[in-house]
Amino acid sequence: MIAVDTNLLVYAHRAGCPEHDAARRAIEEAANDASGWGIPCACILEFWSIVTHPSSLGGGSSPEIARQFIEALIVTGGAAIFPPPGSLAPRCMQVARQLGVCGSRIFDLQIGLTALDAGATELWTHDSGFIGLPGLKVLDPLRTL
Repeated sequence: MIAVDTNLLVYAHRAGCPEHDAARRAIEEAANDASGWGIPCACILEFWSIVTHPSSLGGGSSPEIARQFIEALIVTGGAAIFPPPGSLAPRCMQVARQLGVCGSRIFDLQIGLTALDAGATELWTHDSGFIGLPGLKVLDPLRTL
């Protein structure tokens, strides 16, 4: 199963981004994957924070437009929303300590652990520094598709 990171959602939503077409193709590829795909809940919230912000590239999207985009991914694209596991905070801190994760990279770890818990084996992101986890292959579909 494929998990999709926030940046791909933002690029696919924002027609003015240079990565727009490639991100849309990547999401379509994920949606057509036989193993299924989904979006960690934290990525949905981060997406919302970015695209509805008034200073966002091209101006902020309205909450209704942002909702319609996510809803289309779920209804038309078949995306699952991966909820955070109940044990996320203590598990995240434990793994962060083991891997030496510091600072804002804790959010990558949160996304990765949520994806793993939901059964994802791949996480697609355009973030070259995304934290890797055993059992979760991190791929950049904008470079590989």
